[in-house]
Amino acid sequence: MPVGVPKLPFQTPTPNEEEEEEDAIWLDLYNRLHRERLLFLCQDIDNEISNNIVGLMVCLSLEDHTRNQHLFINCPGGGVISGIAIHDTMQTVLADVYTICMGIAASMGSVILIGGRPNKRIAFPHARVMIHQPISSFLRERIGDLSLELKEIQRLRGIIISLFLKRTNIPLWLIEQKIERDVYMSATEAQARGIIDYIGITTEYYENETTSDDKDFHFDTHDKLHFPYDKPRFDQY
Repeated sequence: MPVGVPKLPFQTPTPNEEEEEEDAIWLDLYNRLHRERLLFLCQDIDNEISNNIVGLMVCLSLEDHTRNQHLFINCPGGGVISGIAIHDTMQTVLADVYTICMGIAASMGSVILIGGRPNKRIAFPHARVMIHQPISSFLRERIGDLSLELKEIQRLRGIIISLFLKRTNIPLWLIEQKIERDVYMSATEAQARGIIDYIGITTEYYENETTSDDKDFHFDTHDKLHFPYDKPRFDQY
């Protein structure tokens, strides 16, 4: 087995039984998870990670748009434009995208969190969500450049407000008030404000999964996430 970057054995759909074990294909950890439609945003958002996630979403959707994609988020924020690119791609691909907050979804991370398909936005019980307005990084530039930057910041601020207004149940006046400073929320508070739909895998979610008439709503046999419990145990949160 290769040493260094974690790798896992991958068996092709039609393996040749006569092949020896040492001829097996080895994939690094995240490539193996990508094949199961499990994507991860676990760093600051920049152009590189944004392009990678966008490319993966488009490629996996073109490969099979009937299989749900799952984006796990533990993100402290990052570039606004790069984050909006991920958010808009989730609305564009034909496959349904689950967003799952683990750890924290802060700043642009929260914008990506709300971008998941309705009824498919989840946070782990102890996850945190933080929202605020865009921050300029050009405060040391010339006055003329600063003026242009402030206009762009105002435009981006309006975009972010419109996204929260469209995809949550927070009224406009409260969004404008809250994003003036950092606002941290527990998973329960985020659910109450419509930023997420479920906490962990709740009994409510489990019942919807097994009784929903919408076949695409629940995990199918290929997409099912295996949690450590036979049944959900997050109702107490």
